[in-house]
This record gives sequence, structure tokens and C-alpha cells, in this order.
Amino acid sequence: MFAVYADAPNPDDPMAALVIGERPDPVVPPGWVRVSVRAASVNLHDLWTLRGVGIKAEAFPMILGCDAAGVLDDGTEVVVHPVISTDDWRGDETLDPQRSLLSERHQGTFADQVIVPTRNVVPKPAAMSFAKAACMGKAWLTAYRMLFVKSGMQPGQTMLVQGASGGVSTALIVLGHAAGMRVWVTGRQADKRAVATRLGADQVFESGARLPERVDAVFETVGQATWSHSMRSLRPGGVVVVSGATTGDPTSAELQRLFFLQLRVIGSTMGTRAELADLLSFCEIGHLEPYIGAELPMASADQALRALLEGDAEGKIVLTR
Repeated sequence: MFAVYADAPNPDDPMAALVIGERPDPVVPPGWVRVSVRAASVNLHDLWTLRGVGIKAEAFPMILGCDAAGVLDDGTEVVVHPVISTDDWRGDETLDPQRSLLSERHQGTFADQVIVPTRNVVPKPAAMSFAKAACMGKAWLTAYRMLFVKSGMQPGQTMLVQGASGGVSTALIVLGHAAGMRVWVTGRQADKRAVATRLGADQVFESGARLPERVDAVFETVGQATWSHSMRSLRPGGVVVVSGATTGDPTSAELQRLFFLQLRVIGSTMGTRAELADLLSFCEIGHLEPYIGAELPMASADQALRALLEGDAEGKIVLTR
């Protein structure tokens, strides 16, 4: 079958590890299903796989891709939940110490077919395109969990999203706006701040700018470059929800501010299958859709990954079959 994969890790030149070609068709074990992939979205995780981060050397060659939407053998249209828990795990899949994401231990979604446990597929809303549905499993699910499960925010409160145009950030903007939050966003570039405004942000600011007032919650995926600004931007008793650190770990934990203002710092990772189902229902009821910055054939995955590597991506990049 056609597949986009890493033949071996390359920490210094991830694009050199990329292969676009053929891989064996997957064998479907009991309790698993085959999904014929119609669309898959690109994530930073794919670049980490090319570098060999979070994956053992013996796992290569590894097909890239966490997110996908496609069709089961019986014709059911589904969205893939990319968190693979162990067979005997019960409850929140993200808390399983042995969990993994697709393309870590199990082959990923940038291919004609992907196999996943039967519990890892969720029915796709009929009105949602495969391309839009392919954005839901990782970035949008991460944003949904951060906002609705972890933050404790209420409609009418003010949220700050650090970073204006990434997949998780754009999802937070759309979801927060739909839920009645006042959404503020920071971004380094004017064109990317303009994207946030189009998606429903109430105000946008340059990175690090002094805000008109302190906010109820900050949503962090950036890390070192924005951490101090996030802590300074919170009202007393406010919360920062962290799901990533793309610029590295902060050099200071801001502990004095943390205890004196009684701030809360909450970690958030991905989301559960049940939360993915709720997210899809919310999008269907509210007519919400992801911002897709580019849609390319899967054979052009090198262009998509290079755009992500060079910081040229806005919203989600989707690969279609």
C-alpha cells in the first residue's frame, strides 16, 4: 500500500528520514479494525517521529501520522482516536502509563490503510468532511480537553491563548468563542494575529504585550518563550493550562508569583475517546469547523512537513487520499 514513513531516525535532519513509497498491507488482529484513510492531518509529532523522539529505534520503519478520518470495511465513516491504551486499561486512556500514540508503537495514518483497536474509532458526523474530521483527533481534542475538562472556565470569563495560528491555538479560539468566552490571543506576526481575529478572537496582541487587564485562564503550548508572560497575565486565583512546550521548558517556574497569587498550573494531554465523541457532537451542533491552512495530496507530504518544520503553517495541514 502507499505510505509516508520514516525509515530510520534522523535527529539533525528530519526531512532526510522521510520516505514516500510502499509498505506492506496491515494484518488486522482480533479486536482491531481496518480504516481506509480518506484524510489525515499533520502534527509536530510527525517531525518528532522523523527525529526519533518518543520512539524506539527498533520500531522503524514507522508510518507517520496520528490523526485520520476514513471508512471501515463495512462502510461506516469514522474518526480515529489516536491514543492507544493497553488492553486491560479501564477509564481515562490518557492516564494509562503504558499508553502510546499512533506512529509510536503502532503504524500511523499517512497510508492507504491504518489498523486500530475497535474502541479507537468514533462515528464521523455525516455533514463533516473527511478533511475537517481528520483535524479532530489530536489538535482539536487537545484543545477541547484543555478548555472544557481542565480549565474550569465559565462563559463570560476571559481566556488568553498564547500563539495565534497553530492547530491547538486555532481550535481553542473557535471553541472558546463558541462557548461564550472572551478570547484574547497573542502572536508574533501580524498575518497570524489576523487569522486569530477571523476565527473569533475578541482582541489580539503582540507576543509579550501588556494586556488591558489580567485574565481568568491562559492556555499554553509554547513554553519558555511565553511562560513568564502567561504567569504575569493571570488574575489572582487564575489558571494556566499547559499541553506543550514547543520552545522548551521555562527557565523559571515563577514560584513566588505562583504561591502569592494562588495560581493554578494544570497539565493536559490529548483526550479520551468519550471526549472526542463529545467534541464531534459539539462541532456538529454548533456548526464549528477547523481552520485548514492547506490541503494537499498525501503524495505531497514532504511539502506539508517542511512547512511545519519552517514555521510556515497556519491552522491545520491536511493530507488527502
